Amino acid sequence: QEMTNVTAVLEFTLLGFGSSPHCQILLFTLFLVIYILTVVGNIIIISVVTLEPQLHSPMYKFLKNLSFLEICYTTTIVPKMLANLVSERKTISFSGCMAQLYYFVFLGATECYLLAVMAYDRFLAICDPLQYITSMNAEFHISLAVGSWVTGIFTGFLPCLMISRLHFCSYNLIDHFFCDIPPLLKLSCSDTTVTEVVIFILSLLVLSSCFLLTLVSYLFIILSILKIPSASGRRKTFSTCSSHLIVVTLYYGTMISMYVRPSSSLPSQLNKGISVLYTVITPLLNPVIYSLRNKGFKDALRKVLTRHHHI
Repeated sequence: QEMTNVTAVLEFTLLGFGSSPHCQILLFTLFLVIYILTVVGNIIIISVVTLEPQLHSPMYKFLKNLSFLEICYTTTIVPKMLANLVSERKTISFSGCMAQLYYFVFLGATECYLLAVMAYDRFLAICDPLQYITSMNAEFHISLAVGSWVTGIFTGFLPCLMISRLHFCSYNLIDHFFCDIPPLLKLSCSDTTVTEVVIFILSLLVLSSCFLLTLVSYLFIILSILKIPSASGRRKTFSTCSSHLIVVTLYYGTMISMYVRPSSSLPSQLNKGISVLYTVITPLLNPVIYSLRNKGFKDALRKVLTRHHHI
């Protein structure tokens, strides 16, 4: 008898950001501009790091990975969100929804691993500069980057598999702008207790371990900076690291507040606001903060531009 009213949901409707057409157009314009800037900014970083030999160090190669990741990450969410802001039918198929969820978790986890690896790279460079070249050799930094991606790919499987096996009854309205974990769990008419606990533990493990590694690395970096005798040397090293720390704290802070907490404890509008921070804003902040606050990168960009200007 129970199973008769479980009709398989073939598509979901993403409710997005409310119904006022004026508001939709405004958000569409804003998010489109941010998305274009994000993609262009990250492509510039990838190009400059590739073209300029002086940037062929591990730090910039990690940055190139991060920029590629940000393009994929924001593209998983934003184009569909933009289409929904201007279309009447805001639907996404069940398989499309699961695919979006998988890429979101896989790329989000990979970003955590990469940020931790980048913090570790800075820790080695600043705290043990004499050993840095030998310890962060080509083989090691490639294996760290590849390891981040591969671990991310596997991290995405479990939440996606568990959510795709839940039952979704006739009600198919997702109160969000993409297929995220909390609204999907809320929507399911199965018992989601086990799924929630498993996803909570996985989120806790991934986010807190990466965040702790990153924080510990920066703590050692700050202690090292304080030992630098010249004030200008201290200021220079600190300004690069503090900007990294801002991005990292914003990213982890918003992620932890979303996934490492009891379910459905935040109002949906607040959920959406927090989600915009890490799906739309952070991918734009990374290129700005990691490159424009960095003298080596700015010099390299100038070189590349003058070279092409002379051609």
